[in-house]
Amino acid sequence: MNRVLLVDDDAAMRELLEGVLSSKGFVPSSVASADEALSVLRDRNFEVVLTDLNLPGMNGLDLCERIAANRPDLPVVVITAFGSLETAIAAIRAGAYDFVTKPIEMDLLAVSLDRAARYGELQDRVKVLSETLRDSTRFEELIGESEPMKKLYRLLTRVADSEMSVLITGANGTGKELVARALHKQSRRRDGPFVAVNCAAVPEALLESELFGHLRGAFTDAGAARKGLFLDASGGTLFLDEIAELPLELQPKLLRALEERSIRPLGGTTEVPFDVRLVTATNRDLDEAIEQGRFREDLFFRINVIEIPVPPLSARGADVLLLAQHFLQGAAVRAGKSVRGITRPAAEKLTSYSWPGNVRELRNAIERAVTLTNHEEILVDDLPERIRAYRKTDLLIGAEDPSELARLEDVERRYILHVLKSVGGNRTQAARILGLDRKTLYRRLRQYERSERARTEPDDDESSQGTD
Repeated sequence: MNRVLLVDDDAAMRELLEGVLSSKGFVPSSVASADEALSVLRDRNFEVVLTDLNLPGMNGLDLCERIAANRPDLPVVVITAFGSLETAIAAIRAGAYDFVTKPIEMDLLAVSLDRAARYGELQDRVKVLSETLRDSTRFEELIGESEPMKKLYRLLTRVADSEMSVLITGANGTGKELVARALHKQSRRRDGPFVAVNCAAVPEALLESELFGHLRGAFTDAGAARKGLFLDASGGTLFLDEIAELPLELQPKLLRALEERSIRPLGGTTEVPFDVRLVTATNRDLDEAIEQGRFREDLFFRINVIEIPVPPLSARGADVLLLAQHFLQGAAVRAGKSVRGITRPAAEKLTSYSWPGNVRELRNAIERAVTLTNHEEILVDDLPERIRAYRKTDLLIGAEDPSELARLEDVERRYILHVLKSVGGNRTQAARILGLDRKTLYRRLRQYERSERARTEPDDDESSQGTD
């Protein structure tokens, strides 16, 4: 229901416009002066104000300025004389959303008012979402008020001041480094440095020197001594991301450093003590890596005194829209565009998508949409194709038609794979949720893989046909 406040001192024109607007689905109310309009606006809500430029006392431009100053969310459409470009520009400068010229084309007026009303609705939605974002539950730079995130905040609060080593687990793109930084900022070491290194990003030949330092001349090109990250982080937190990628030959040295609380630089003969809290992170299943001989079990127990699992975005419900609005605001500022919100259909696409790339994928999608859109709201067409085309598949547990019901074996398979996907492929965590031991889960996954290969690959008889 689009309620329009009509301001015009011509009674005949008010009557005409009221009749036309009513016939086009609007709900008009009319007053004869700007002062009356301001009085009515104090007590009643409207979606649009339509005002003539020439009014007794306060004119239409002054009224427009007053409304823009006090009700910036209420769009105003100004009626100007035909061909008066300067007046039209003055109206826009005074804060008008649009203008129409006399003689009035009623169809164009209806389009303008409808567009203005939708703009007002957008402003209201943006205001509500921005207030929700501002007032949402936060933990440092982490945003979200879903139950999984509240559980994460409670755990971070409990362990923040501990000196124990922390292992942060979660799929790629869930924000593990943000969790590590939040943990540091909440700890008693907050005034010390936060030093981060990605173990997968540093060449293996340089990683030992990067972590433990070296003396001058310890190896070719070592023209100057280097302290290393353990000493750089002294008094603060050292964050080792992608810890599962730490070379096997370096793992004993890291274990010894953590046990002795000292390091020996490359080329050195003396131990140098350090004072850091170690936080590590991985998107891999370290239990599986241990079984495969790629990660030392004793090092695992040393770094995993406290485990902090980060929930995937697919488990965070409406947090998707909070994060989307947060990314939209930043992207709009960087792009210099007046993109303020997300249409309802686009929001529905965002909330129904599975987000395999988690928060990182959401951020990329929103930044892309802001770049491409020509509107004040992100539309479905502005989203990446994989999100637009996504169709959620649910287990048909409640189906009444027997032909729609799935076999128990298929339901079990789909549920196991759904749980595995929800925890970012972490088989240990999936087994714990499913109530299975890891070997049983691994065995079933191998069965599924064999079944899939058998389904997609031709058998020998089929593949040999036509080769004679």
